[in-house]
Amino acid sequence: MSVTITGNAPLQEQQAYVDYLEKKYNRRLKTLDIHIDEEFADLNYEFEPVPFERIRRITGYLVGTMDQWNSAKAAEEADRVKHSLDTGLEQL
Repeated sequence: MSVTITGNAPLQEQQAYVDYLEKKYNRRLKTLDIHIDEEFADLNYEFEPVPFERIRRITGYLVGTMDQWNSAKAAEEADRVKHSLDTGLEQL
């Protein structure tokens, strides 16, 4: 993580800003720019990217992967009817 400071802020105050932002948004900071102007502190920050996981609704459950499913639930998913994205507009 990169922390840039304009003005005067002790290390303990810098860490307090980091802890505050990471706890408030429940994410890891990538960069933090602190601009101290007398009593005020302007914080400009960027978070680390969050990996995206695909979530699908299958047989009534919201799932990311099916690796934890038992064989019966996996068979149910394999047997279901899969609908296409065909809109039928080609027939008009």
